[in-house]
Amino acid sequence: YFSQRPATEKNEYTGLFQGKNLIWIVAEGFTTYAMTEETTPTLWKLAHSGFVFENYYNPLWGVSTSDGEYTILTSLIPKSGVWSMSESAQNYLPFTMGNQLRSLGYVTRAFHDHDYTYYNRDQSHPNLGYYFKGVGNGLELYSDAWPESDVEMMESTLTDDRLQSPFHTYYLTVSGHMNYSFQENSMSAKHEHEVGHEDMSEEARAYLACQMELDQAVEYLLERLEETGQLENTVICLSGDHYPYGLAQETIDELAGHEVEQDFEQYRSTWILWSADLEEPVTVTKPCYSLDILPTLSNLFGLEYDSRLLMGHDVFSDQPGLVVFANHSYLTELGRYDASADVFTPNEGAEIGDDYAADTLTMVNDMFTYSALVLEQDYYHTLGLEKYPNDAK
Repeated sequence: YFSQRPATEKNEYTGLFQGKNLIWIVAEGFTTYAMTEETTPTLWKLAHSGFVFENYYNPLWGVSTSDGEYTILTSLIPKSGVWSMSESAQNYLPFTMGNQLRSLGYVTRAFHDHDYTYYNRDQSHPNLGYYFKGVGNGLELYSDAWPESDVEMMESTLTDDRLQSPFHTYYLTVSGHMNYSFQENSMSAKHEHEVGHEDMSEEARAYLACQMELDQAVEYLLERLEETGQLENTVICLSGDHYPYGLAQETIDELAGHEVEQDFEQYRSTWILWSADLEEPVTVTKPCYSLDILPTLSNLFGLEYDSRLLMGHDVFSDQPGLVVFANHSYLTELGRYDASADVFTPNEGAEIGDDYAADTLTMVNDMFTYSALVLEQDYYHTLGLEKYPNDAK
């Protein structure tokens, strides 16, 4: 199967970020609806002044945040019925950014502002190539709150000694976690006065309020990078773990300003990929999704990896765009397949062959099958790829 998959070629963006630092953030409950120019100006700026992915999707998988992390960090589809990230803790994972950059001499750290054992991250994240700290094993926060503060996590971790090149730091945030109310969410309550003028429901305002904590955390991050002279030398990558499914559908519609189509549009989101030395925004129209982040970063950082062994693709390659959803629906540049109705709908003006929809579905089904087998059989170890020894444990 893997030997017959097409490999992606190097392209004009190969090595663009080679040698730079990388800060990679997977943000709890973050989506495009979290951003407004007034309430989250830092996120808004980064989203519109770096690479701008106009058709980025972030599907929801079975184990919510943990599966969201798994797809983003490994470029594999989670196996149904298990905690795939936890199950991978004893597997060899040579293509994660933590392991790849660590082998090149980067100091690779990961932080999470919640219980460090949650979803067994104390086992899985060192295996991804990181020195991992969360609440309870070294990450010190100065307030007792639920959800915890992303700002406090940044303040605790962005010390001068941790901002010395070359470094790669991964953050999993929690401030954007449901429930979205001013009574149940400490981050919403913290910023309630800042969204009091918004003419919207309490749930919508509470969601925007807790996402303001993420915005201010990223603002602090940029300030520290500038203070230490690392801003021009650091890439920021940020996306959500999943869409905010804790919101009522009518609240999502309210934030979007229209009735959101739930099979595909619901998962349309924002992927921030930003570097201060990009002279102008680069717009990308190809459909892409969370599994494409790892191979795209690998290409941009000039890393040597076997693209056939990942389920996502480098967005800048000549591979056609493909977005795969948990129920085996898919979306391409030519149309979309709704698995629940078993119907393929071509895009207006698209010319497709008689077998296109069925052949693409076969490819999608294979991606699920072989992703599960990679996890079950520790396939990268079987291939003998142990050129990146991991001592992060």
